[in-house]
Amino acid sequence: MLSPKAKFPDLGEFRFVESLLSKSAPMEDCPPRYRGWLPAGDDAAIFDGWLATKDLSVENVHFRMDWASPEQAVEKHIVSNVSDISAMGGVPRMALLGVCLNRNWDAALCSRVSAALAEGFAKRGIALIGGDTVAGDSTVFSTTLLGTQAGEAPLLRSAARPGDGIYVAGSLGKSAAGLWLLMNHPEEASRFARLVEYHLCPKIHESAGAELARLGGCGACMDISDGLSSELNHLALSSGVSMEIDLEKLPIDPQVLEMADYFKISALDLALNGGEEYHLLFSFADTKSILLKDNERLGAVSRIGTVRDGSGVYCLGPEGKRNLLKAQAWSHI
Repeated sequence: MLSPKAKFPDLGEFRFVESLLSKSAPMEDCPPRYRGWLPAGDDAAIFDGWLATKDLSVENVHFRMDWASPEQAVEKHIVSNVSDISAMGGVPRMALLGVCLNRNWDAALCSRVSAALAEGFAKRGIALIGGDTVAGDSTVFSTTLLGTQAGEAPLLRSAARPGDGIYVAGSLGKSAAGLWLLMNHPEEASRFARLVEYHLCPKIHESAGAELARLGGCGACMDISDGLSSELNHLALSSGVSMEIDLEKLPIDPQVLEMADYFKISALDLALNGGEEYHLLFSFADTKSILLKDNERLGAVSRIGTVRDGSGVYCLGPEGKRNLLKAQAWSHI
């Protein structure tokens, strides 16, 4: 630890680091209550009880500075990491932060990024405990986030059981709709400003996963980062079960429906195949489903289907027609 009298050298990189650490949340003595180990394959790994995840945000891939403010880009990056810890039933505690700053950015823009990063982690009680900074041709945020389990067992993708209800938190399609607007009709962005805002800076109930772990009754869980159709297939395959989804029960956001009708595009496609939602998809025991009602830490949840024996994901359409739902995931590679 630095002496109270110690000062960083007056160089750009050190000033940037100092601005981050001077506002960091304190590092608390909070070791995991529940010990365990889990390799890669879920939203986070577990080593000796610590939940660990890592997410990258790359300029012109995950965010564009002609669309987003620095503050929005930073918030989206932090949410993408926090949602992984939440999906495991955890609480984020500490972070290692890597930042590659665009060398063409001026000092004012870099200062805004620093302030947004410092505030974004601190307001969530996440201590910055190390990392690295460099400059390059484009900006990259890289966070390794550590958390602790809120319950005795983590929430896993492999724990769905036949008879469980299938639920999603929040409403669907907002991020995909916002991206579609920015790419196809930016002149209409102000008409559907809430959708654009959600894509640029998503807001979720970050306590939802920890609350599910506390309640008990939760089976499988993951966050919706690559699209609902993809994540449903992930859960079904990981759990060795089949899933049956009622398309009429999908909580498609009302403004997504309005926007889709205005432009004559499919709201259902936005809800099923749009990524970067970051809300939770989970299964929950029917016998305990009453626990999901009127819970502020969970926010709104909607039952969209049922876990069945077998394999694959099927959707029920009009007149009970049953069709295979294929994964249509976004891929960066």
